[in-house]
Amino acid sequence: MTHVEREQWDVVVVGAGGAGLRAAIEARRAGARTAVICKSLFGKAHTVMAEGGIAASMANVHPQDDWKTHFRDTMRGGKFLNQWRMAELHAQEAPERVWELETWGALFDRTPDGRISQRNFGGHEYPRLAHVGDRTGLELLRTLQQKTVGLQQEDHRETGDHEARLKVFQEFTVTRVLKDADGKVAGVFCYERETGRFLVLEAPAVILATGGIGKSFKVTSNSWEYTGDGHALALLAGAPLVNMEFVQFHPTGMVWPPSVKGILVTESVRGDGGVLRNSDGRRFMFDYVPDVFKDKYAETEEEGDRWYEDPDHNRRPPELLPRDEVARAINSEVKAGRGSPHGGVFLDVSTRMPADAIRRRLPSMYHQFKELADVDITAEAMEVGPTCHYVMGGVAVDSETAATVGVPGLFAAGEVAGGMHGSNRLGGNSLSDLLVFGRRAGLHAARYAMSGAGGGAVAARVEAVDVEAAAAEALAPFAGPDGHAPENPYTLHQELQQTMNDLVGIIRREGEMAEALERIAALRARARRISVEGHRQFNPGWHLALDLRNMLLVGECVARAALERTESRGGHTREDYPGMDRAWRPVNLLCRTSDGGGIALERTLTEPIRSDLLALFEREELAKYLAEEELGSEELGS
Repeated sequence: MTHVEREQWDVVVVGAGGAGLRAAIEARRAGARTAVICKSLFGKAHTVMAEGGIAASMANVHPQDDWKTHFRDTMRGGKFLNQWRMAELHAQEAPERVWELETWGALFDRTPDGRISQRNFGGHEYPRLAHVGDRTGLELLRTLQQKTVGLQQEDHRETGDHEARLKVFQEFTVTRVLKDADGKVAGVFCYERETGRFLVLEAPAVILATGGIGKSFKVTSNSWEYTGDGHALALLAGAPLVNMEFVQFHPTGMVWPPSVKGILVTESVRGDGGVLRNSDGRRFMFDYVPDVFKDKYAETEEEGDRWYEDPDHNRRPPELLPRDEVARAINSEVKAGRGSPHGGVFLDVSTRMPADAIRRRLPSMYHQFKELADVDITAEAMEVGPTCHYVMGGVAVDSETAATVGVPGLFAAGEVAGGMHGSNRLGGNSLSDLLVFGRRAGLHAARYAMSGAGGGAVAARVEAVDVEAAAAEALAPFAGPDGHAPENPYTLHQELQQTMNDLVGIIRREGEMAEALERIAALRARARRISVEGHRQFNPGWHLALDLRNMLLVGECVARAALERTESRGGHTREDYPGMDRAWRPVNLLCRTSDGGGIALERTLTEPIRSDLLALFEREELAKYLAEEELGSEELGS
């Protein structure tokens, strides 16, 4: 029998980025003994790469901003596929979450009168992003770490043990969510990446906060941890994923040199006045304003430039369209032969701001390009292009509690949770999303764990047979292929990334996605023959072999849902179905594991949007998105 250590907790949080730490803090404050599992070192989560700011309608820069405007912008950005109650809660609660961060020690940039500064971002009607230069994610995570340590110090003063009520397990990977005989969550199975030792954390409530899926794609802004772990854990536990076809390709990633291709160039560059030009020197975004946005965006460069100083009497420049629109426009310019020398376009802020202002407002971008590409962004343009950045789809959750559908005791928050952003996420909404729903997940997981339903840590019981099965699954790559030629995990990963990049990328076609599904099925069969050498200590090949299970599952979800949705909406663009079809507006696609180990799709309809929220929009605008039967009362939009 494989040796496996066991510990008991009330709540286990998988992931130590912004959503995970905010959830852990809230669960601990609610009285739950909480364990946090961190795939990398504590403080190295991908949240630090969120540079631009936290979207919250605090009205510090523009007095007319409010939660209703933020809600409208979020729904427009998501093309009305958003889980509207999540969008409402997010818009209402985001300001309080930012002010809370400030009381915990976050050092935001300030307005001249001393309030938290807010900047413009794509898709937001007013300057709304609270920021710390272009290092906002780093400051957010630092603040949450500091709060976590502060709670541990409180516990030490009371109990003599820093980890009595809140403990962080660094460099551990979870491979299974374990359930009891009644189908309720009972804990997780994980291993320590350095030593390979196995550990079971028994708990009646588990929160998934693992982030995204970008490492399934060849060109991505995502860090190495983003292998779809939480998405796969939820699937394998019996929870569905919703709308996985919607993958956001951030319009501006680095394109040169090849070693850094895909690294994020923050939207703050455009929010602070940066413009996009093609190889002819032309500001091409004016050619790509969709009809649904025409009344909101400038028609001339002069009007767009005036907007920065006088937004009340001018329309915003089209460089600040939602990300999906900008990414498609860049892709079109490159395909038309008007791209930059290395296959992107030019992003220029050097002619828009003084050099000292650029270094002050965009310090990370200045150093990133100077060190990695030998480009001085205060004097010359950057070469940028689309990069896989964010997945709008994710674990289907309850809007109020962040509880997953169908698995009692399982919760999800942050990028791993689906629904909030609809078909496309607005920049800045990710950080406020993880704060709002990280808190909600932690609060409701703690309440569940200590209620009659959860029963507390003592009630969580993991069966020995389930632990043995999880251990056997983790050790399988060491057994080698039974009578077959061994497969290398690095080779399979490269083939998967190339498949997703080429066949399920920014522009999609029926035949290519069908081919992608065939390739993924073949890769899954080959993955069963993966063989790794050595032992469990310091073995990155073994880690990748286990991650591949997750990436293959998630890759199939994306491809299968993208093939099913015969329209173009947000982050999902079908060349063979280029228009947005109003009949698809209320349709959600759920992915579940099938009996054969693959993915099965199910169509469901969203709950109708509440009438008072629909009334925030003009009826003419709603008619561009909603089906006729959804428009309802003639009074809407009046």
